[in-house]
Amino acid sequence: MTQLKVKNQEFWHGDKPMQIVSGAIHYFRIVPEYWKDRLLKLKACGFNTVETYIAWNVHEPKEGQFCFEGMANVVEFIKTAEEVGLFVIVRPSPYICAEWEFGGLPAWLLADDSTRLRSSCPQYLEKIDNYYDVLMEKLKPLLSTNGGPIIAMQIENEYGSYGNDTKYLEYLRDGLTSRGIDVLLFTSDGPEGFMLQGGMVPGVLETVNFGSKPKESFAKLEEYQKDQPLMCMEYWNGWFDHWGEEHHTRDPQDAVDSFETILKEGASVNFYMFHGGTNFGFYNGANYGGAYQPTVTSYDYDCPVSESGDLTTKYYKVRDVMTRHTGVTPPELPAPIPKKAYGAVHLTAQAGLFDSLNKIASPLQRTHPESMEKLGQNVGFTLYRTTIKGPREPARLAIQDVRDRALVFVNQAYIGVIDRINGGELDIEVGEDGAELDILVENMGRINYGPYLKDRKGITEGVRLGQQFLYNWTIYPLPLDDLTNLSFNTLSKKRGPSFYKASFGIDEAADTFLELPGWTKGAAFINGFNLGRYWEIGPQKTLYVPAPLLNKGKNKLVVFELHGMDKPEVIFQEKPDLG
Repeated sequence: MTQLKVKNQEFWHGDKPMQIVSGAIHYFRIVPEYWKDRLLKLKACGFNTVETYIAWNVHEPKEGQFCFEGMANVVEFIKTAEEVGLFVIVRPSPYICAEWEFGGLPAWLLADDSTRLRSSCPQYLEKIDNYYDVLMEKLKPLLSTNGGPIIAMQIENEYGSYGNDTKYLEYLRDGLTSRGIDVLLFTSDGPEGFMLQGGMVPGVLETVNFGSKPKESFAKLEEYQKDQPLMCMEYWNGWFDHWGEEHHTRDPQDAVDSFETILKEGASVNFYMFHGGTNFGFYNGANYGGAYQPTVTSYDYDCPVSESGDLTTKYYKVRDVMTRHTGVTPPELPAPIPKKAYGAVHLTAQAGLFDSLNKIASPLQRTHPESMEKLGQNVGFTLYRTTIKGPREPARLAIQDVRDRALVFVNQAYIGVIDRINGGELDIEVGEDGAELDILVENMGRINYGPYLKDRKGITEGVRLGQQFLYNWTIYPLPLDDLTNLSFNTLSKKRGPSFYKASFGIDEAADTFLELPGWTKGAAFINGFNLGRYWEIGPQKTLYVPAPLLNKGKNKLVVFELHGMDKPEVIFQEKPDLG
């Protein structure tokens, strides 16, 4: 049993001092067929360790129902890292942030109003215990103390940025050790006094997260923790994007200069991210910085290995630094993964949402328009329907509080949008025969960081017409996780929420990028797999399609478009456009 230990202000692995040079790669953002490729590229850069978060909402999407298969097979990912010759750092905190939906917490936690997140609230701790009873049994055989590659494990994540419940952190620490987790435990926080004060746990190593000024950040850490190894657990060498912003990039030389400073300080480091991957499906998170800011589908992060696995200028500069620093020539690089442009594909069939409701959703009757979580729904869309008696004088329709973007229809005619970012109300007129009111609400990603983490979705309060609240709703949960029952017809000129379908053939499967010129907003599905969201406001203009999602021969594309498009055509191109 070889264990990572702290000795003489250094990490020691066995009988040798160790400088950890790690890269963050999230298994749940990469198709399993590419795990080995990404890990080999990490190893070929001269790194000795891979770090990954573990996303609770991926593994327990419904309470008590666990998933560790496919992209959720974290055990296989860790074993693949070991096969490649890498140590593993695991960050299984109940909360991970990671620009991931709800910071990795499962949405069903929000169904109980009494649950208080990230604290020693008994209801919350009970849910963690039930999850950890399952998860830790899978991780325990992979610990370095049991002959596996896991050398360290995190307790919570950047907790000092959120709270100061020391009992909660100690409960998590004790929960790990009581379940047989006997590798090095650590926490990580920003290099601010209040963050370190709130996030540190007695007897547990503290690390810091930053993107620049390494010496200053380490000096702040040493004010609170002396005579311990220095480690940056998240070195932010790039950044992520929100919809409607510009694409973030960082000068490669600037990123490498800070990295080299960390190494020369004798500190250990984890590149966040080394390879970002993709927020497939509806798993992107969101932030709140004075306004709601949903994150895009791509998690390219402008890091050394691109979203699609390409080696960037930053990669080669980092590799050169590692070669100089260690004096060891890194392993050969794996062969590039082929990319291909399949060209234009015409969508030839259409299924309107309103015509399809009973095929893809089971309606629920409620007096009030309840939130997604109360309905047992995690992600996607929810359609709220009620009938208004007439005649009514023209009045303003208001939604309290919409989370996050609502399309409003009267007798299935589109009226407009009310959303969380811009707010607003809409004028509604109801004739003598009354009207059917439909409100289609999109969950655009739960907030993953900060004080507004408790982010319920759908219509969370009520709907008013004038000063009168509207009651008696038929509600259709639309997670869009199964579209096999859709019935498609020939294309019509009718706009509004619709599914569009195309079948196309290819002679060989290669990575490609789906561009939707002239389309407005929605999600795309390839052979039943949800590629993620697109939106004309950018910055992201293409969706990454990994080759393992394609079939040699016939393939099926379905696009769920909320508003309408210029023409029913998409393009599969060879290069990404992230703005």
